[in-house]
Amino acid sequence: MAIGYITSLRTTRITALLTAIGTSGFLDIYDGTKPAVGGTATTRLAHIPLQATAGTVASGVLTFNTPMTASAAASGTATWARLTNSGGTAQADMTVGLGSSDINFDSVTFVSGGTVSVTSLTITEGNS
Repeated sequence: MAIGYITSLRTTRITALLTAIGTSGFLDIYDGTKPAVGGTATTRLAHIPLQATAGTVASGVLTFNTPMTASAAASGTATWARLTNSGGTAQADMTVGLGSSDINFDSVTFVSGGTVSVTSLTITEGNS
C-alpha cells in the first residue's frame, strides 16, 4: 500500500525540491540507461535552462515556469531527465517518454541542433 501524505506535508516536501534547485537551474535530457539517482550520467542530449524562478508550489504540486527551450546538444533517443541546480548538482531524476512517463515529448528522437521545447511541466508530490 502506498503512503498518503496530507497536503501540507506534500507541499513542504515539494517545496524542498524547488529550494534545492534554486535560481537558474537546469533540466537535462539524456540518452541511455538511467543511473541511480544522482549517479554518473550518460549522453546528454539537451541542457535546458529553467526560468530564474523555476516554478511555484501549491497543494503539493510544483508547476514549472515555461516555456523552456534549448538546442539539442547531441542526437539520440531521450530516455530520462535530471533536474539540477545552477552548479549542475543533481536534485531529481525522472523518466522521459511519449505519454506515460514523468516527462512526455511529442518525439523522443532528438537531433543535434534541433529545438527542444518544454511547454508545461509539473511534479506532484506523493499520493495527491
